[in-house]
Amino acid sequence: MKNEIKRLRKEAGLRQEDLAAKVGVSRQTIIAIENDKYDPTLELAMRLARLLQTPVEELFILE
Repeated sequence: MKNEIKRLRKEAGLRQEDLAAKVGVSRQTIIAIENDKYDPTLELAMRLARLLQTPVEELFILE
């Protein structure tokens, strides 16, 4: 599943560490999600979408 996390995170001026701390995961988890190596749980996907102020379906793209 592709995602727009990296782009939106940078637009928001957040580092990977900042985003990870705000949603309660490790920086490694954010790296894995951004590199399409890990699909987050629904709960984490919703927390990321809320924090990045975008709908979940626009944050994650099902291929």
